[in-house]
Amino acid sequence: MKLETAALILSKIGNPTRLNIVRLLVRAGEPGLSVGAIQKKLNIPGSTLTHHIAHLKNAGLIRQERQQASLICKMEFELLNHLVAYLTEECCIDEDVVA
Repeated sequence: MKLETAALILSKIGNPTRLNIVRLLVRAGEPGLSVGAIQKKLNIPGSTLTHHIAHLKNAGLIRQERQQASLICKMEFELLNHLVAYLTEECCIDEDVVA
């Protein structure tokens, strides 16, 4: 993962509402959650939720699928896992360096 990609993703989840959405979708797993379920769990207006979902979609963190009358949001776990790996890939390599 490139630094710029990681920075974009982190900037998009650096908002409390968006971070709550990400955490809800992580907990939901592969099946995801409907927009209505997310709205109910977060108790926010639909227009506000749409705004936040758009930011997460633009960063590639979530995707949406139509299932009959429901719009389902699903976490892009591969991208999220790449982000975590990027953040931790150099863990402890400088622990012997004295500051």
